[in-house]
This record gives sequence, structure tokens and C-alpha cells, in this order.
Amino acid sequence: MITDSFGRVHNYLRISLTDNCNFRCFYCMPEEEYDFTPASRLMQTDEIIKLAEIFVANGVKKIRLTGGEPLVRKDAAQIIAAMGKLPVELVMTTNGTRIAEMLPVLKAAGIKTVNISLDTLQPEKFFMITRRDVFHQVRSNIELLLQHKIKVKVNMVVMKGLNDNEINDFIGWTKFNPIQVRFIEFMPFSGNKWTSNQMFSLDEILTVIEQDFSVLPVKGDAHDTAKSFMIPGHEGSFAVISTMTHPFCSSCNRMRLTADGKLKNCLFSDNETDLLTALRKNEDVIPLIQSAIWSKKEALGGQMVSDFKKIDATTIQNRSMITIGG
Repeated sequence: MITDSFGRVHNYLRISLTDNCNFRCFYCMPEEEYDFTPASRLMQTDEIIKLAEIFVANGVKKIRLTGGEPLVRKDAAQIIAAMGKLPVELVMTTNGTRIAEMLPVLKAAGIKTVNISLDTLQPEKFFMITRRDVFHQVRSNIELLLQHKIKVKVNMVVMKGLNDNEINDFIGWTKFNPIQVRFIEFMPFSGNKWTSNQMFSLDEILTVIEQDFSVLPVKGDAHDTAKSFMIPGHEGSFAVISTMTHPFCSSCNRMRLTADGKLKNCLFSDNETDLLTALRKNEDVIPLIQSAIWSKKEALGGQMVSDFKKIDATTIQNRSMITIGG
């Protein structure tokens, strides 16, 4: 087992396949011109598989494939097929644009849950956020997943003054659709110009929903990042990922492997461990993994205070979200 100094067992690995994306969402990517990592510096197919096998041999039970946008990688199908052979729960986070063409691959790999990033139900606002005119394509692909009995979780980053007025539209979507909408508190990363007055909190989200709906809490699993809720009579449900106001660090079991082969022990950690270079030198990466996780800070990468209003995003040392992996 891979454990940290606080006794937390880490058995969930998130692997970023690429820092490339066919969207240009401002909260994920720096606004300045962004240079994607050269292919030679990215983990190659066999290297991703080898590292995944090492993690699984050391207790990992769940792997999430992320990006950037994982399905824009040319060898994504080959990677997914190989991951599907590992004895883990395999899931994916995607923007949903390439679901239709990749659906046979996802099904063959045994993927039963897909998280779709979708921050608005308004086509014009979707274009403004993503700079891409593919809203109806994403909505159609969500319906396709549901038709094939694949569970869909919709990730919606709530930002004050941008899409907070759509919260109950998303809740309405769950009335007759078996989806889980996951409202995510806006988080600070390098280049996304986060400020606390843009942040819409768990309490504010619940206040808005309870104006129109009856809300019941749902008991979650020990390692859940999201606080789950149901609305009587709704086929779907919703949850809130309250990283900024009610963090879930005490039960964290997650590790992140970036597309260039760096291990991050926390989404907000200011350091990372280079596994790819060691792997390419045929060195044993297990001590590196164990050391990296053992050094994990107790909460929020040791960089942020508990009162989000006192956070100065300019002092946080981290990557942009797209280079970390969702």
C-alpha cells in the first residue's frame, strides 16, 4: 500500500494523457499564449501502461484518465484498451466532444462512468467559455452515453456572475435524466486569475437550490470528494465539490500523474516527483512514489489557508489546471 505520514492510504490514481485540449476554457488554461508540451516530453503509450501497472501492483484500485482532453491524444484508444485489462475501476473525465467515435473503445475497456465537463446549458455562453461552437455535440454525446447505460457525471465549475444563475437549470436537468450534476467551487491555479469574489461556495449553492427544490443529503463513501444530495422525485442527483470552503483532505486517497510523468501528491502541491525520467533510465520508481506520497502535506498542499477570502492566488506555487490534469 502507498501511504502518507498521516496514515492515509492512496489507492486512486489520476493519469493525465495530455496537456492538449480542443477547448480554451479560461479557468483551466492561462490566458496568455500557451505552448503545449512537446510529444517527446510526454509519457509514451508503453510508459503510461508500465507506470499504471506499477501503481496497481502497489495497491491502486481506481484509475481516472484525464487531460487536457484525453481523447484528443492520437493513441488514446490504445491506452484505454490497455488500461481496461488492469484489475481496477477505470473511469474518465472528458469534455465530451469525441464520445461518439470513441464509444466502442470505452465500452470494450469496461468504462462504466464518464465525467463530462460542462459549465453552462446555454449555447452562446458555452462558446464564450470554451471558444468552441460544439455545445449541441456535447449534449448529444451525453445522451448517447446514457442510451448505452454508461453513468454520467456532469462537472460544472460555478463562477459568480458567469453561470451561478444556471444552478437550478442544471438541477432541472436531473428531473428526468439519471445524471449527477457536480457543482465545483472555483479553485486557484497558475494563470487563471482566481479571486475570492468569483467563488460561489457550497452554502451559496445549496441556498440557491433550496429556493426551488427540497434537498436531502445522501451519505457518501469515505473517500468522496463530493458532498452528495438528492431531490425527491428526480431521477438524477447532484453533488458539490467544496474544495475551498469545506475541503475533504482528511480522507484523501488520490495521486496525480501529469502527462509529462510527474507525480503530484496533491492538486495544490508546490512540488512534484519526476517518475518518467527515472523510468526511462530503468530505475526503480517505487521508492520515488513512496517518498512523494509520504511527504504529502496534511491539507491543501500546505499552501492555502482555510478562509478562502484570505487566499492570495499570486503566492501559490503550482501549475495551471490543464498541465496538472482534471
